[in-house]
Amino acid sequence: MTDTAPRFPRRFPRRSALRLLGGAVAVAAAAAGGLTPPSRAHARGGHTPGAGAGARVEALLARLTRDEKISLLHGATDLHPLGQAGYVPGVERLGIPPLRLADGPAGVRVTRHATALPAPVLLASAFDPGLARRYGQVIGREGRALGQDVLLSPMVNLIRTPYAGRNFETFSEDPVLSAHLVAAEIEGIQGEGLIATVKHFALNNQERDRMSVDVRVDERTLHETELRGFEAAVAAGTGAVMGAYNKVNGTFACENEALLTGVLRERWGFTGWVMSDWSAAHSTRGALLAGLDMEMPDGTHFGTALASAVRDGTVPERYVDRAVRRVLGVMDRFGLLDGTAPHRRDRDAKAGAAVAREVAEAGAVLLRNEHGTLPLAGAGSVAVIGPTGARPLVSGGGSAHVVPEHADSPLDAIRSRAARVTYALGEDVFGKPVPASALDPAFDTEAQRVEAGRTWTYDGTLTVTEAEAEAEVEDWTFVLHYSGPPPLRPKVRLDGEELFPLMPGWNEYFMGGLLTHADDGLSVRRKTLRLTRGPHRLSITARGGDAGGLFRLRRITDATRAGDVAEAVRSARSARDVVLFAYEDAIEGQDRTTIALPGNQERLIEAVTAANPRTTVVLNTSSATSMPWLERTGAVLQMYYPGQEGAAATAAVLYGECDPGGRLTQSFPTDDDHHPVAGDPRRYPGVAGTEEYTEGIHVGHRWYDAEDVRPLFPFGHGLSYTSFAYTDPDAHWTPDGLDVAFTVRNTGPRDGVDVPQVYAGPSPDLPLDQPVRVLAGYRRLALRAREERRITVRVEPRTLSSWDPGVHDWVLGTGPRTLWIGASSRDLRLRTSVRVGG
Repeated sequence: MTDTAPRFPRRFPRRSALRLLGGAVAVAAAAAGGLTPPSRAHARGGHTPGAGAGARVEALLARLTRDEKISLLHGATDLHPLGQAGYVPGVERLGIPPLRLADGPAGVRVTRHATALPAPVLLASAFDPGLARRYGQVIGREGRALGQDVLLSPMVNLIRTPYAGRNFETFSEDPVLSAHLVAAEIEGIQGEGLIATVKHFALNNQERDRMSVDVRVDERTLHETELRGFEAAVAAGTGAVMGAYNKVNGTFACENEALLTGVLRERWGFTGWVMSDWSAAHSTRGALLAGLDMEMPDGTHFGTALASAVRDGTVPERYVDRAVRRVLGVMDRFGLLDGTAPHRRDRDAKAGAAVAREVAEAGAVLLRNEHGTLPLAGAGSVAVIGPTGARPLVSGGGSAHVVPEHADSPLDAIRSRAARVTYALGEDVFGKPVPASALDPAFDTEAQRVEAGRTWTYDGTLTVTEAEAEAEVEDWTFVLHYSGPPPLRPKVRLDGEELFPLMPGWNEYFMGGLLTHADDGLSVRRKTLRLTRGPHRLSITARGGDAGGLFRLRRITDATRAGDVAEAVRSARSARDVVLFAYEDAIEGQDRTTIALPGNQERLIEAVTAANPRTTVVLNTSSATSMPWLERTGAVLQMYYPGQEGAAATAAVLYGECDPGGRLTQSFPTDDDHHPVAGDPRRYPGVAGTEEYTEGIHVGHRWYDAEDVRPLFPFGHGLSYTSFAYTDPDAHWTPDGLDVAFTVRNTGPRDGVDVPQVYAGPSPDLPLDQPVRVLAGYRRLALRAREERRITVRVEPRTLSSWDPGVHDWVLGTGPRTLWIGASSRDLRLRTSVRVGG
């Protein structure tokens, strides 16, 4: 794709017959989960304004001064902050309250305690819109209780590359599943009176170069993949939309008229407001006229600059009025202008914790289970290995980080069930003390205190000895623990190189879930160098802040890693079963560089599984992981970032107290060379600032089918402690969609959870490139041992349609369509056909 890539038109024609294919997404989502469709009032926010709502907004607009109007269109400093991400001052003289905006993909991110829910990707793994709605209800109630008005969530960008640093914050690689779940979660959030903000509109599918990358995509790919979830969010009544950082076909998303006006307003009928991502606005006139209504977190472009542009006639005031009308309209819809907003109920921490555990159990994905490794027996001895076995990895980093009231460790949860438990660290991610004998002059690297207002300096030699390095040149990872904000981080130089420089932008302040803080709360930074044996010049400068300072300097070397592995192997040999917790610590603003486990974990797993084949690997990771060690394991359990109740949920699944009910919402590739964006830098991370979606509509599992590439684990995969069979398929086309009926039987001796999936083949009547098959529907159900049930899965007409760029609209894929019913995109057990349309 070149600079002359086709651009989708700003204004799309509305074709009423085909527009019906969008349908009531909330109703479709309810049908997918076997739920009762929500009422219209509930689906659109839980508050129905009276007939005077529009008049009230217009009356306020007429009384606002120009400066007051502009103050409602950008963020400002909160004089009474609650630790939220953003603040918009109100207009007190007219009774317009301020707005506080909090991050919240997995709970409300403020400085006070909130329920730390499992990551959205784990929620999605349950394939349950009803559970997504309850997830949203917890966030909605807690957001209101914690003084917030707007939630900067949910995220519905598709998982396009396994490297994307925020894959854990979103739902799936599949547009149909994502659409169902985002609609249900928004209903839950807004039903409690909190305004939801779907993000990031659009194509923010990677963190690398996210502030500048130009995403080139054709019209059809855009509508059939990424936009499906955003459209569902609009249909569910989302109050706000957040624009993305990146460009789309040459224009920044936050000033992209084709997206913000042509698609969002004119095609979908969105009536809420559009805000920028933080510092994602790039102009005043261009952004406002294109459809951006609010700049966050400040008024760089929509503050003084906008006021000047209106005064000199560069920006007609009617565009300011339009944006203010949209903001006030949503506020009025949620009862914020007339005092009818729902009461801010207190947090229900117990109820929140119950939902957190339910989600973690429901989304747990059992990837492998050989020779009856799981469930574990309570009478057996267990060796727990890995840093996240003792220290829970609750959430990913960045805007997803939530401060829970508690988070137990998996080690304690297993100890409460097992007869005998040992623990080995396996990999020390926070480093071991630098020996005093290696320093000249020596100093206490474990607890160096700096008095308030003073500066501490060191200038000496670090000598790498044969005991610390078996080879002449080896990797050393220096680990710095320090108190205070980043500007007070000690400056450490080795042979003249500064090891821990300040990073530009927001990334410096984003905190991860595991690696960025030590057990005692000190911040942590790492730097890996290739060091030769012998002396190296070491200098340190540390400044004490108002309260003084503390720092530690540690190291991780081949020798320390070997010691950790040896200890883990001894522990594994002494136990009947091993539960090895592996991690990958994702954070906003950074992409992964590989899908392999970081650090020394692959070597650790290989050594432990060689010592004890009854090893279960529990993955606390953000996204897909390669597993060259897979065949040596007894079982693999994917728990992602399981939230504050993750320890209890993980233990419950390990011991068979509940069936692992999750299924993968993303395909797991075998390695870094076999996935949709592998080997083509134009697709990822982009070339010369431009990224091309040349895979087209073949996103996720569709690409594996189109290219006939075998994934490590396919989309929809997940095992149970029992077994299921599908029989007697039957499909019927109706004007409202396709009904696919079949019988599901639990053929095993245990109660269990199954997620049968329906896939649809291409239409012979459409002269368009089509996927080999698409996810058409699914159903989550629990069956008792030997129970069977006849179920019907509804397939929406939109799912059976393709976007025709010739008419800029959806066209139903008529004619005979093949249907498959299976347990994953590759485990297809039944096949039937049906004629669609006519």
